[in-house]
Amino acid sequence: MSAYKELEARFARLSALAEAEGMLHWDMSTMMPPGGTTARAEQLAALTVTRHDMLTDKRVGELLDRASEKESKGLGPWQQANLREMRRLWRNATALPSDLVAALSKACSVSETIWRKARPAADFEMLRPSLEEVLRLTREKAAARGAALGLDPYDALLDQYEPGARAKRIDALFGDLAQFLPGFIDRALAAQARRPAPVALAGPFPAAQQRALGVKLMQAIGFDFEHGRLDESAHPFSGGVPDDVRITTRYDESDFARGLMGILHETGHALYERGLPKDWRLQPVGEARGMALHESQSLLMEMQACRSRGFIDYAAPLMRAAFGSPRDNGGPAWEADNIYRVYTRVERGFIRVDADEVTYPAHVILRYRLERALIAGDMKLADLPQAWNAGMKELLGVVPPDDRRGCLQDIHWPDGAWGYFPTYTMGAMAAAQLFQAAKRQDREIEPGIARGDFKMLMAWLRSNVHEKGSLLTTDELLQQATGAPLGDAAFKAHLQARYLDG
Repeated sequence: MSAYKELEARFARLSALAEAEGMLHWDMSTMMPPGGTTARAEQLAALTVTRHDMLTDKRVGELLDRASEKESKGLGPWQQANLREMRRLWRNATALPSDLVAALSKACSVSETIWRKARPAADFEMLRPSLEEVLRLTREKAAARGAALGLDPYDALLDQYEPGARAKRIDALFGDLAQFLPGFIDRALAAQARRPAPVALAGPFPAAQQRALGVKLMQAIGFDFEHGRLDESAHPFSGGVPDDVRITTRYDESDFARGLMGILHETGHALYERGLPKDWRLQPVGEARGMALHESQSLLMEMQACRSRGFIDYAAPLMRAAFGSPRDNGGPAWEADNIYRVYTRVERGFIRVDADEVTYPAHVILRYRLERALIAGDMKLADLPQAWNAGMKELLGVVPPDDRRGCLQDIHWPDGAWGYFPTYTMGAMAAAQLFQAAKRQDREIEPGIARGDFKMLMAWLRSNVHEKGSLLTTDELLQQATGAPLGDAAFKAHLQARYLDG
């Protein structure tokens, strides 16, 4: 067996174990009884350490050297990219000792479970001790990886979610947005105030009916229930594996838009996973490129396509049938024009996952600033609630009334996902670029969406994004698909067209 073929076999086993670990995480978030926390933490830690030990085995390094030196010229483009991704994963793994990997896995499992109690109780002090431990170990991880890779500690964390991304570039992108957003939010609110206020969609909206509508729209978009399922969790997420994708949402019976848009967002993630190249399953090059592109697929579906006027024209009768009063056939509240105004309403709110696309980047910029300060040691965790509220006032002009709607609202930090947040707004920028290019290259995409037919859009995304896996970098993929690397021009143009010109 050649060195490269042996590497493929080893990484296939590693990927299969990672998939099993992902399913255990899904179960913990959706089905597991509270008493299973300790046992699940041990199970996840055992799998994490097993994978780490397999990846850092001395033999892997030897095989990588042999494959690079003696075999690389005979490899095709996909194999070359696969070898590159194998080495990237190996370098990241060998930077960390096994005991740190195990300790961080256990700490995250414990902290995530405590967060599920602390969030509804609005009790930051309940979470703080376990989150302190996660932060301490994350700093150790960042320092170790940074030293091994020659990166700033925060860049080392960012790189695991968006390979090649650096804080210096994000600072430039986000700095420009931070200057643009306050004035644009003011203009969008002023333009909104000049239009008739939308009629409120009166509930209650039973969760079962919300789910039924969500399933119907998922099927229209292209979700395959033979290879996936929809469940509920405290925080919406997408998980599973390409042949068995698992998405979740949470329902609010006073506002069905929250649960429905959560479903559409996570469906975008799931469709990306399902569309990854089948010939490269269980290989690093067959995985999603990074979280900026992953978030671009969810935000393209939720924000670009499913909040468009064409899609609302299609979906409004389905919404009326699901929730409208039989006595008045739903009334004017269920007309497409009114629902569109509801779905594109700009509001300075507290909750990131419920935010409109105009204010959403401000939520992300806040978290980016805070996690950088916490990782660098420039801020104490005890000061997070106060710093969070001050940042919300600066960026959005509102102050959360409690920590449930403030610093406790997201699962990411308790779960160990430090360096993840910037990819949300990078994803929003990429989504705008991709949707703009898709509509320009195939004029049938928009009319199709207005009929509830996403086949043309999905075909374009399959060809230009999903089937590329990790063959290209994010910028290379965007350059090929849209003609430009990641930038904010298309995103700003989209906001202008929808919220000021529309």
